[in-house]
Amino acid sequence: MSVTITALEAENVKRIKAVQITPSPTGLTLVGGNNNQGKTSVLDALAWALGGDKFRQAPREGAVAPPHLKVTLSNGIVVERKGKNSTLTVTDPTGRRAGQQLLNEFVEVLALDLPRFLEASDREKADTLLKIIGVGEELTQLDRRIKALYDKRTTVGQIANQKKAFADEMQEYPEAPAEPVSALELIQRQQDILARNGENQRKRERVCQLEQQAAQLQQQVDDLAEKLRQTSESCAVTLRDLEIARKTAAELQDESTEELQAAILEVNETNRKVRANLDKARAEEDAAEFSAQYSALTEQLTEARRKRTALLEGADLPLPGLGVEDGHLTYHGHPWGAMSGSDQLRVATAIVRRLNPNCGFVLLDKLEQMDLQTLTDFGAWLQSEGLQAIATRVSTGGECQIIIEDGRVRGQDTDARLEAAPTPKQWTKGAF
Repeated sequence: MSVTITALEAENVKRIKAVQITPSPTGLTLVGGNNNQGKTSVLDALAWALGGDKFRQAPREGAVAPPHLKVTLSNGIVVERKGKNSTLTVTDPTGRRAGQQLLNEFVEVLALDLPRFLEASDREKADTLLKIIGVGEELTQLDRRIKALYDKRTTVGQIANQKKAFADEMQEYPEAPAEPVSALELIQRQQDILARNGENQRKRERVCQLEQQAAQLQQQVDDLAEKLRQTSESCAVTLRDLEIARKTAAELQDESTEELQAAILEVNETNRKVRANLDKARAEEDAAEFSAQYSALTEQLTEARRKRTALLEGADLPLPGLGVEDGHLTYHGHPWGAMSGSDQLRVATAIVRRLNPNCGFVLLDKLEQMDLQTLTDFGAWLQSEGLQAIATRVSTGGECQIIIEDGRVRGQDTDARLEAAPTPKQWTKGAF
């Protein structure tokens, strides 16, 4: 059974002169009043009494007597701090005395200082939840794997899209053969023809040379009579050679290489188209490969997310709907900053309670920022969970069960300090 606060008696603590409070057993008890009247001092007194020296408060300014605190708990234990040194006395129902160590068994530090959790970073809140349910390390590993897969898939998807776009823009020639063709034979034939044509040219040049030689010899015949016989014979031979050469030259015909040149050009164009088709095919294969990698990574990412969801769904959560996304605490899918005020209080209270299930109460300061409907919803949830919350609010309205004025409870006979204070009404929907 969780322990709650049954009664508080406090004197000379901060702004408190003398107050006696009996909070509601469950639900929300609001301590109201104007500023600087001692509302927060009530919570500080409870925190000091139950939390120890780390919550020690200053005595009331001008007080003659030292602070005195007495808290009665639902398990029958009575906690008292009194005297010059505020000596702690903890008495259990059997009359035995104990100390702070006994209180620590059922008093959670964050229950005395809930703003410490409310003001923590989103990651600190998430870490607290993961610590409670005991899946922090495993969830962290899954989150890292999910992020790595997501980043890798994003990169692969971008590359696949780029390669697909590149392949789509490339020219394709459906009529071209699948493999490049060879122009070697055509080139060889072309070279043979060019060689024969060169030989013909040399023969033409020989005709010219023989004509010049004949003219010179004829001149010698005319000029050198004494050599007529020898020169005549030589001339006759030369004339015969000339006649043969002229006849042969006249019969020579050059061959054309235009057809072969056109065929070579056609081969080159065909091969260009073949290479273009091969390049496009390789580009499409690359794009398809990266697309397949993207699909495989998507399946891995889906599986990792499924395991993560199963891990949280299988955990014993303090409150249904709680979760952790990317290292941040969520409630019904909403991050902390997107939660309503009542949901934030509900989540914080549930987590703090799970930190120490024996602790059935929380202390909350400054709830004036909460509207009445939010307070009503929060109070109803507290009652349904069997939890107790004692909170302060700058207000003297009817939503406040206890009003503090000048360090005292309004309407309370502070001269009769030991008289029991009236029990405030339960905070439920429609209570005001």
